[in-house]
Amino acid sequence: MLTDIFAYRYFDHLIWQEYTEVEQRLLNQAFGIVKDALPPYCDPKEKEIKANAERWKSLHDLLARELGIDELSKLPYSRGRLNVLDREWPVLFLRRWDYVCEHFVKAEFQANHKDSDRFIKERISFIELAMRHRGEQIAHLNSSLPQQLAQAALTDRLLSDENIVSDSIVDRTRASAQTQNTMYDDQITELNERFRRARAPLRYHNGFIQVSTDEVIERNIAKPFWDIVADPKWKNVDIDMKEALDRRDSNDKDPALFAAKALESAIKIVSDEKGWTRGRESGVSHYIDNLVSKANGRFLVQWEAEILREYFSKVRNSLGHGPGSEPMPELSIPQTDWAIETAMSWVRTIVRRM
Repeated sequence: MLTDIFAYRYFDHLIWQEYTEVEQRLLNQAFGIVKDALPPYCDPKEKEIKANAERWKSLHDLLARELGIDELSKLPYSRGRLNVLDREWPVLFLRRWDYVCEHFVKAEFQANHKDSDRFIKERISFIELAMRHRGEQIAHLNSSLPQQLAQAALTDRLLSDENIVSDSIVDRTRASAQTQNTMYDDQITELNERFRRARAPLRYHNGFIQVSTDEVIERNIAKPFWDIVADPKWKNVDIDMKEALDRRDSNDKDPALFAAKALESAIKIVSDEKGWTRGRESGVSHYIDNLVSKANGRFLVQWEAEILREYFSKVRNSLGHGPGSEPMPELSIPQTDWAIETAMSWVRTIVRRM
């Protein structure tokens, strides 16, 4: 099974020229955030919690496979013990999986390694996988919350019928879920702030750490966009926009095309959610017609629709069709940035109007 990791996506994108105390501090702090985010490895009596240990092992195995190694750091170790003859004899033990992962992330950079960029990216990859895993747990918690609340309400009624005094289980269930969501949001905020303080041009959004070099764009366009598409119904928008950014940052082919696809998906979702889709639409222009229709309350006005159509004409259509004998269309770096940021802005504004 292939796993998408930071080190692979940005293999050809140089981020770090050297490994200094700043980078060492960043990795230590980031791993601390991971330990706070993931459920505890042991219970209060220091007994291993099997399910949580398996989660750490799974993270270890996923990254080790992508890096092409057996262990992120040494799992077995020996320690001397006295045998029946009072002679010291080495006994083999296995380290805990959280220790193995921590030792990998916090490993000392050896001068003979030479490639500090790769060294740091591989360790950032573990941070990404761990935070993505916790995000998936939170998403599952949120999707199952209505069922949990319904069950809690039934229990509350049974206790009430039997005159058993108890705090509302519904309230406790809802508060627990809110607490976990808030803690995870705070951990993401701290991780991104740690990146900023370390002058690392990175941001974590919805399961992925990606390059971000413009603080103004990040604050006013990118962050509001990622906050919106964190909702599962915008999953395809999220996927295509991440692909656009990855292709841009790795200098791959047609990143703007994927930004346009993300915007097209958002337009279609709005049309579907509003009940305006008739099934006869043959392209994005017809979906834009649904949004600008007077019968539908002019969700968009005419001049907005014209700008949207022009965007798809110049960005999506020119890149998405074979040029024949004409020169292969290609956007410059500033044009690509504009295409991606424009798509993000459009998604944000049409979702806010729903």
